[in-house]
Amino acid sequence: MHFDLTAEMPRALQHLLERDAAEPAELPRRQFLKLGVAGGFGLGLFPLTAAAQTAPTPGLKPQQQPAAFVKIDADGTVTITVNRLEFGQGINTALPMLLAEELDADWSRVRSQLGTNDGAYADPLFGLHLTGGSNSVKNSFIQYRELGARTRAMLLQAAAVRWRVDAAVLRTEAGTVLGPAGQKAGYGELATAAMALPVPEKVALKDPAQFRIVGRPTPRLDARAKSSGRQSFGLDVKRPGQLTAVVARPPVFGAKPRAVDDSAAKAVKGVQAVLRVPLDRGAEGVVVIARGTWPAIQGRQALKIDWDTSGVEKVDSARQLAEYRALARQPGPKHFDADMAPLASAPRRIEAEFSFPYLAHAPMEPLNCTVELRDDGATLWAGSQMPGLDGMAAARVLGLKPEQVALQVQMAGGGFGRRAIPSSDYVVEACGIAKAARAAGLKAPIQTVWTREDDLRGGYYRPMHLHRAQIGFDAQGRVLAWDHAIVGQSIVAGSPFEAMMVKNGIDNTAVEGMREPYALPMRLTVHHPKQNVPVLWWRSVGSTHTAFVMETLIDQIARETQQDPVAYRLSLMGDKHPRHRAALDLAVARSGYGKTPLPAGRAWGVALHESFNSVVAYVVEASLQGGRPTLHRVTAGVHCNLAVNPRTVEAQVQGAALMGLGMCLPGAAITLKDGVVEQQNFGDYTVARMSDMPSFSVHIVPSADAPTGMGEPGLPPLAPAFANAVARLTGKPIRQLPFDLA
Repeated sequence: MHFDLTAEMPRALQHLLERDAAEPAELPRRQFLKLGVAGGFGLGLFPLTAAAQTAPTPGLKPQQQPAAFVKIDADGTVTITVNRLEFGQGINTALPMLLAEELDADWSRVRSQLGTNDGAYADPLFGLHLTGGSNSVKNSFIQYRELGARTRAMLLQAAAVRWRVDAAVLRTEAGTVLGPAGQKAGYGELATAAMALPVPEKVALKDPAQFRIVGRPTPRLDARAKSSGRQSFGLDVKRPGQLTAVVARPPVFGAKPRAVDDSAAKAVKGVQAVLRVPLDRGAEGVVVIARGTWPAIQGRQALKIDWDTSGVEKVDSARQLAEYRALARQPGPKHFDADMAPLASAPRRIEAEFSFPYLAHAPMEPLNCTVELRDDGATLWAGSQMPGLDGMAAARVLGLKPEQVALQVQMAGGGFGRRAIPSSDYVVEACGIAKAARAAGLKAPIQTVWTREDDLRGGYYRPMHLHRAQIGFDAQGRVLAWDHAIVGQSIVAGSPFEAMMVKNGIDNTAVEGMREPYALPMRLTVHHPKQNVPVLWWRSVGSTHTAFVMETLIDQIARETQQDPVAYRLSLMGDKHPRHRAALDLAVARSGYGKTPLPAGRAWGVALHESFNSVVAYVVEASLQGGRPTLHRVTAGVHCNLAVNPRTVEAQVQGAALMGLGMCLPGAAITLKDGVVEQQNFGDYTVARMSDMPSFSVHIVPSADAPTGMGEPGLPPLAPAFANAVARLTGKPIRQLPFDLA
């Protein structure tokens, strides 16, 4: 997912986000996460609107004050609240590392937990709750360090008062304050007194040379729970008396039932109610509410529904591709507009068409949301990437004030952007079901569950795209003119983000990654046709297709002019992109490219791409086995500035690359026939599996500069690197994903 929230933000939305950041929702008192622990009072976690022992420091925003983020128990255990969703990216370890570093905490005593829709947990730069765009460490790097430094300063001051010395003569080490005369006090002993002190507005941060936690490969705090099966996710939420809801969804987006026979469904043991409910984008469905998931599914299977699809568009993938091809040849809005006159007389030309299908996010944990309604408000449990916006959407549906809705962020089993949607579709749906159930007399918490089939066929895909390129170049590989067109749905059109992310009719997410880092005379035309298929950001967003197009075409020019693909890329970059050069040089050096002979039947492939301010270069080895492209080895060079946790960076690159590899495999496509999604489950929708994973090594360019994004940049260059290796084996460029060698 990718955001670029700028000064052009619509006034109403800007006001809403500023209010959300400045005026956190006040939760009912019994929902407060209490201060203190058994036998001692801790530096506690609580909503910033709760009555505290001391008034918040006037010069600090809620996101800057330790009270909502740090809890120190009497035994010295430090619990750090993470202001993001943890869904595999390792943020519930990386952010605590930053805070613990400045706090001088004993890392063995550090724990983490996820936050809520309280305003304190909004992104400190964007002003709204957000996990996406690979921004978590990048945007909270200073925030969490300052939180740790402020907490440490308060602990030092508490010790100074106790020992009647100047705080300047004290020091800290591994969760302990040490005095000049041998005094010693653990953080747990000082937390009560520290909490009563004012929060310092200004604090000094460590020089990176002093780091003892940050920058070291560190096991994830949730590793043991996840590897042992003890980790709880959103689907594991169990409230007293909880019921389960599953929805019969229309076969075509936006359709509604004409008639429903629910008699057999109501006869299923455990079914409590069958109700017609509104769904996303004007559709309507039938929900079955039961005592458990299985009876709810059985009840849904027993429904007899006559669907009315007469008033909605029925998208057909084959027809859509033909329409996109025609549109790519039409005039349209231009993102770049170089002179195309040299194209006609260029000594060499490439004409290419690329096609990319719809892609489902397909996280291991399908969508779910638990809603508990009360007379005075509601509590939601969900793996939300945007709990602030989701909480406000829930309030609208439930007829409540925003401050009456608490959203408890749950660990999520993946998401890749699907849990961050401006319409809050699955949260709105769950709230609508809970409201309808309560009106029908079911005063119980309701957990709405999407099955795998619901998740794959329920919409909000990476958009289908078509690219058309005409390139003129000379015998030395100098590009004289590059005429390019992109056709695909806009992700943000019709959303609150349209005004700031669509310029001159062009959705910026569709063109990110085009041209850079190469100085090319490009004219880029973009078309955004409207289709009755819901679309959304998908891990690395526009770079999922732009990187493939750019890097395979650059490689083709190198091959046709008999130049080494690495040397050719470096010549195009010149000296203007030192981070790109460093990442590529590192990948080349560690792979043995150009020095180590490859086994017979193998070829090198190279690709380079920047996304979310980080650069990833891949050098791969591939072959054809039985006519099928096979990836054997991947070497990554990564420039993400300071790697807070190198182990997390390595895992993110590997995971993103495997997802990128999945785009290449046969069956990795969502297709529609007469408006109906043809894929239903992993039997007919391919995702990469462990058996597809090649030998993999990740190498990080050393840097002490502030970190850049890392959750998504590992994905875009994998597919083109693989395709470039295959092209060297076959002599034929690959023009579509998934691969088709026919």
